[in-house]
Amino acid sequence: MRVSADGIEGTIGGGALEWEAMRIARQMLARGETEARLTFPLGPALGQCCGGSVTLTFSAVDNSSETLRTPLWIWGAGHVGRALVHTISPLQEFDITWIDTARDRFPQDFPKDVAPTVATDPPRLAPHAPLDAHHLVLTYSHDIDLALCDSLLRRDFASCGLIGSATKWARFRKRLAQLGHSDAQISRILCPIGDPSLGKHPQAIAIGVAARLLDGQLLQESAQAQTSGGT
Repeated sequence: MRVSADGIEGTIGGGALEWEAMRIARQMLARGETEARLTFPLGPALGQCCGGSVTLTFSAVDNSSETLRTPLWIWGAGHVGRALVHTISPLQEFDITWIDTARDRFPQDFPKDVAPTVATDPPRLAPHAPLDAHHLVLTYSHDIDLALCDSLLRRDFASCGLIGSATKWARFRKRLAQLGHSDAQISRILCPIGDPSLGKHPQAIAIGVAARLLDGQLLQESAQAQTSGGT
């Protein structure tokens, strides 16, 4: 998570821990401090009932020399999620946030600049995403996928892609309409993702998604759907 004097970008999961992290980071900025590593016992220090402890590392960033990357949130660490991360992360075009419901759902090895984010209730994390983030929804649960689509449609985003068949998407469209979303809003979500002509292998899906992201097609199609209300 990037913290400045007047804003934030990204998240470490919200709640009391995130607010405390923001407070410390801004205090460090004001004092000119550049490095810190602090451990928080969640119960005694922050009054959180989940227990356990978290260690946070704080490092100053020189924004003048840094090339900002496009935020990309990948929801799900299954076969397709893993293929997407390993295909897209070497491109250095995107700042990847990778989310799933438990730490053991992630692989043991993953790119060093991609950190797993555990969210036991992913739709509650969605509102913390940057408004210019791209989203790829491909969890192990259709219920979670639907809740994520609903949550994301209630805010802004650069683009949103959902893995699934025509049958799944038809059901989702109906359910999202019942939840109060207009056809134009629902059409901002792209389903299926990638290039269907390449096949359904996870790596083939990842290649198709990466190509569309780099070409800007996801963003363009999302914007066209928003303005035209296309299906």
